[in-house]
Amino acid sequence: MARIFWSVAIFLVSMVMVAHLFVYLEAVTNPVDTLALQAIYRALHDPDGHLSNWRGSNPCEDNWEGIVCSEPQGTNNITYVTELRLFGRNLGGTLAPELGNLTQLEYLNIMWNKLTGSIPSTLGKVDDLEILLLNGNQLNGTLPPELGSLTKLTRIQIDENQISGPIPPEFSGMTSMEHLHMNNNSLNGSLPKELGTLPNLIHILLDNNKLTGYLPPEIAYAPSLLIIQLDNNQFASNATIPATWGTIPKLLKLSLRNCGLTGTIPDLANLTRLEVLDLSNNKLTGIIPNRAALPVNLTSIDLSHNQLSGQIPQSIGNLQLLEYLTLKNNKLSGAVPQNLGTGKAFQTAQGSQVIDLQINQLTSFNASLATLESKTSTKVRLAGNPTICGNANLLTNPLCVPSNDPFLVPYDSSVALEPSSSNSCRACQPITIGYRLKSPGFSSFDRYDSQFLSWFSAGLNLTQSQVVLKDYTWERGPRLRMTILLFSRNGTSFQQPEFDRLYTNFSQWDLPDSARFGPWELLSFDPRSLAGFTSTIHGLSKGAMAGIVVGVAVFAMAVTGLVLFVFYWRRRPSAAVRAQIKRLTKAKSNPALKVSGVIAFTFEELSRATSNFDDKNLLGQGGYGKVYVGDLKDGKQRVAIKRAEPGSLQGAHEFYTEIELLSRVHHRNLCGLVGYCDDVGEQMLVYEFMPGGTLRDHLSALAGTPLNFPTRLRIALGSARGILYLHKEANPPIFHRDIKASNILLDARMVAKVADFGLSRLAPVPDFEGATPGHISTLVKGTPGYMDPEYFLTHKLTDKSDVYSFGVVLLELITGMHAISKGKNIVREAHARNEVGEILSMIDPHIAHYSPKALKAFMQLAVSCCSSSPDERPTMTEVVQTLEELSRQYADLFSDGSSIEPSSTRTASDSSTVPSLPNGHPYSSREISGADTSELFSGTVMHVAPSNNSPQHPEKRNEIRKQPQQPEHAQSPKYHAYREVTT
Repeated sequence: MARIFWSVAIFLVSMVMVAHLFVYLEAVTNPVDTLALQAIYRALHDPDGHLSNWRGSNPCEDNWEGIVCSEPQGTNNITYVTELRLFGRNLGGTLAPELGNLTQLEYLNIMWNKLTGSIPSTLGKVDDLEILLLNGNQLNGTLPPELGSLTKLTRIQIDENQISGPIPPEFSGMTSMEHLHMNNNSLNGSLPKELGTLPNLIHILLDNNKLTGYLPPEIAYAPSLLIIQLDNNQFASNATIPATWGTIPKLLKLSLRNCGLTGTIPDLANLTRLEVLDLSNNKLTGIIPNRAALPVNLTSIDLSHNQLSGQIPQSIGNLQLLEYLTLKNNKLSGAVPQNLGTGKAFQTAQGSQVIDLQINQLTSFNASLATLESKTSTKVRLAGNPTICGNANLLTNPLCVPSNDPFLVPYDSSVALEPSSSNSCRACQPITIGYRLKSPGFSSFDRYDSQFLSWFSAGLNLTQSQVVLKDYTWERGPRLRMTILLFSRNGTSFQQPEFDRLYTNFSQWDLPDSARFGPWELLSFDPRSLAGFTSTIHGLSKGAMAGIVVGVAVFAMAVTGLVLFVFYWRRRPSAAVRAQIKRLTKAKSNPALKVSGVIAFTFEELSRATSNFDDKNLLGQGGYGKVYVGDLKDGKQRVAIKRAEPGSLQGAHEFYTEIELLSRVHHRNLCGLVGYCDDVGEQMLVYEFMPGGTLRDHLSALAGTPLNFPTRLRIALGSARGILYLHKEANPPIFHRDIKASNILLDARMVAKVADFGLSRLAPVPDFEGATPGHISTLVKGTPGYMDPEYFLTHKLTDKSDVYSFGVVLLELITGMHAISKGKNIVREAHARNEVGEILSMIDPHIAHYSPKALKAFMQLAVSCCSSSPDERPTMTEVVQTLEELSRQYADLFSDGSSIEPSSTRTASDSSTVPSLPNGHPYSSREISGADTSELFSGTVMHVAPSNNSPQHPEKRNEIRKQPQQPEHAQSPKYHAYREVTT
């Protein structure tokens, strides 16, 4: 009887679940929302048929294009429209007043269409509205005061329309407002002082309008203001800059270019966070404030085309981050300060710095300015100063050559700083994004491009190698327009859920704000991908729900049958029962993993080691998951713990592959695996902790002290020895398949260790006749910019594939550049310059003072490794020999008296040299399959063979006698570059 009771109970519960799902299937869209959408559709013009499925009476359940709905609510299962996404659909017509009837609407996005007419005042009734995006249309009329009642509204973008009239003072009611973007319209009247009462306001972008009147001092009372941009307005003829504006505590950018302002420049010393100051093309008089300390974070100062007099203050020369200074066309006199041009930013060869002092009354300048342009990338201009350049010979004094080239006024130019280049991939379909920085906090993007890619990829939860900056162009504003490609990690194109997630990130403005890059806007999102967009993100279609209902019904019957089967067949032979249970268990989870030589940790042990995975222990994050620093054995053993996120794209195969491989390889230049966790649904790998970070960290623009050439040579040789061990000494040999700068880790003594074996494959083994194939055939996986072209095209993985990838790392080491940057491929650049005999022009300026012969030999080795033909590449044995020969021939490079001696062959016994205290592994993530052959695989070069005089390698390795001193910025386990999301 008990058996029958439990069987019936389970069956009844299952049927109740099915009944509830059938009720859920009957969910309907709020009738008021349906009528509103139908009215909106009638007011629109849809020439391309994007809204052709707006038919019927149930928009949410019928998946109307661009409609996002809530989950069913109440006993009647009513759904409400929460988001309207009509971005870039080429829609015409007008905005219907019925928009105000969508009472639960949170996001309204109709950017970049061709709408006309005015903004309906009824939008003021949509109390839940958080984001209003109407920019890039042809809207006219005035701003409705009713919008001031939207207390939840955080972002309003109406820029690039034809809206006129004043800004209503009622906008002071938008107490949640953060982003007020109304530039490029015809707004007139005064700037409302009421904006100063908004507690959360961070951006005021009102440039290129027709504002009049005065600048209200009360604006300074907005406590969160970061950017004020009012360029190209028509303020009163006697309007001045309020003194209170010099006290805004968080202000990062003040741009008042061409506003007809008079008076003097207020004291700015209290703007401690100010980075960009543009007061050009006004009528300002008096002196430049000569306080002893200007805001130390200033990167750009433009005071050109005013009537300023007096001397240039010494405090400007003290600014170490200043990269753009133009005081052109004023009445400045006296000597140029001796310290001008000595700032750190002006002394670098990276980026495009400017010191423009043309058309003044300056009398003399420091001789170091004359050499600044020849030694760095800083442009210095002094033309138009009669005392300095009146009788100058232009051929001998290039500083006196008049210059009005666009580079000196990037704010007023539409100049493509980077040519477009094809990044289209033959084997994959990236998402193409049009993107624009609306008010960047810099003048030269070259200095910040790596930092931008790191921030951008982190904001989208992508690895940095998935994001490629194809091209960028400065536009009037200044605004920086870009084309960005997003690549899938594990396939030829993004799967629909991942695409939906990315599109939602942009649509709902989920990317975090950046002080450096300022506000941004989406210009385009690959329309090929939009065709498959699932509009009802928060709901399910009838077909999908019906599938779930059928599935649950089948599941209920299957569970009932299974229970009956177990009850009534318990007396069958135990072997059959055990086999059945084994099959069921295998379908649910992976069997427990047992690997000799590494520790199997429990989840509780690793949670305790990281203080329950506290964010204060977070080292970094990639596509695989997050990496934490942890302390085992009561703080005596520091490790790096890579924890997979639920649903991580790294599969169980790669998890087990890395454990299995690392448990069998032991070498001083391979990052060691301490243990793993395969417990309670968690997958974690525990590595040595590497306080030096990744090699990519040290080659990043964010790095502190640049690596010297001897240290780079040591890193190259150590990495090469680790790879050589994999190819020759591991049993069986291993092809790494993902060698790149971010997979080379550095310990506290800057000893290099190769890491991340998730994509590695065992080398081919002999067949029945004893012959060993030269390659293995496998799916293409790796990182764009590092992948062997032969492997990509033929799917044949060989040891020479690793040589190619390592060659790219060598190029990064010697040039300081990344594998792919702004559409440029480092391999193609190296081949092109090598062919014309200018290979040394790519050398990182930080090491250019070392022996040209040594640098050239290193560079030629790197280029030879990157030959498009595998036969022309050296083996890893030859690579190690060449690097060792370099260290012997140029031992005088090592100022500390150390040298590097040969040790290409090592055995497992060498593991005794591994330090007992574990060092670390930051993080890694699986990369995309496929790459762009047109960008990644071009150019050939002759193979550079190692020296004939290279001696045979001794059997036993000689240690480096003295290690380089650890850089100050790498001493902390939380070295800042760990936080840079790289792969």
